[in-house]
Amino acid sequence: MQEVRRNRLRERCGASGNSGALISRPTNVRYLAGATPPGAVLLVGPTEDVLLCPRTPADAGDNRVDEPLRLTVLPSSGGDLAVAAAELACGARIETLAVEEHHLTVARHRAIGAAAPRLHLADLGMAVEQQRMVKDEEEIASLRIAAEITDQALGELLESILVGRTERHLALELERRLIDHGADGAAFPTSVATGPNSGRRGHRPTDRRVEEGDFLSVCVGADYRGYRCEIGRTFVIGTSPADWQIELYDLVFAAQRGAREALTPGAACRDVDRAARQILAAAGHGEGLAPLTGHGVGLEIDEDPQLTPDAMGKLDACVPVTVEPGVHLPGRGGVRIDDTLVVRQEADGGPELLTITTKELLAL
Repeated sequence: MQEVRRNRLRERCGASGNSGALISRPTNVRYLAGATPPGAVLLVGPTEDVLLCPRTPADAGDNRVDEPLRLTVLPSSGGDLAVAAAELACGARIETLAVEEHHLTVARHRAIGAAAPRLHLADLGMAVEQQRMVKDEEEIASLRIAAEITDQALGELLESILVGRTERHLALELERRLIDHGADGAAFPTSVATGPNSGRRGHRPTDRRVEEGDFLSVCVGADYRGYRCEIGRTFVIGTSPADWQIELYDLVFAAQRGAREALTPGAACRDVDRAARQILAAAGHGEGLAPLTGHGVGLEIDEDPQLTPDAMGKLDACVPVTVEPGVHLPGRGGVRIDDTLVVRQEADGGPELLTITTKELLAL
């Protein structure tokens, strides 16, 4: 699998006139090498690929180095591995080496140039990140399991007594339940917001206790084999929601449904954003909305594509994204509904919903 990915990158480099590529960004090293030993860099050459590490990597189950890779261990006392990779590139008769300028520091870039002055350095740009957008079915299977774990953890929490417990305690319990169900950890810091705190976008859990009549807004996700998903739900604490809570929830639900239905291969990312944003704006909530309606997920929780008003790209099949519109009323409360989906062809059933916890406005 990783060899196929490296070959695809090799072809792209060749088409751009680069005979090799130096990958230093850890997430991209993992994508192309199968593992990310601390400090490792990857040299993709014309015929052979080399993973340079400061020590022999441990065989960590699913996080293991791809076997066809040549492994070179250079102790950290031996200097910068990126510089060592550039020197290897010269020995392999690579004339033009593409590097990840968005990741390398200026000092590191200069050191590479000084160590290999005959090597022409070019910018690889976001080539690997762009390649990572479209997932293979093995990657999607890991995301699917991450979503199942997250749904399980959230479902169990909702069955427990919530009144009187703090946001911080609920967040910690959710993260513990993720691990209990097989996650490697949380995909990102879990968000739990209650009452007026749910009216703050980007709220982090505090010691505020859950009270009757509160909105309870939760955003959580599991990391499974390095792949990260996201789910956000909003509930009401008490016997029945107030009229304003129902109205606000129905509005956000309609916006979320509109954006989900717009997830088709070839759809412009900005049009998906618009499908949700125009519904919220028409109801008088155009100001103060989040800058995006969703984003890609995978080895990172926030990848391309970005579903924003000014996004330029279009969606491809097999691209997993979140759809997460919300309306937050400062001092009062807010609603966020967030799912992870995979863009699919209409013939394959349309968008595949990975996070299946009910979106009904539950009174807990």
